[in-house]
Amino acid sequence: MKKKIFLNAFYNLALILCILGAFWAFENKSPLISVFLVAMMAAFLYLKIKLIKDLKKEFKEGPPPQK
Repeated sequence: MKKKIFLNAFYNLALILCILGAFWAFENKSPLISVFLVAMMAAFLYLKIKLIKDLKKEFKEGPPPQK
């Protein structure tokens, strides 16, 4: 569970950096870098949504049985 929470935090950080980088590249007239960062942002967003769905499923099932 901790791994998934840290992964979610990493995805949040990556999304923020992609947004800031895309704006920076757009202002500096670098369309190739802008397109690359937007594509990376879409990939991180897809992975984040997939992770959130998985976490919701785990929370509904409850904690795993103790050994």
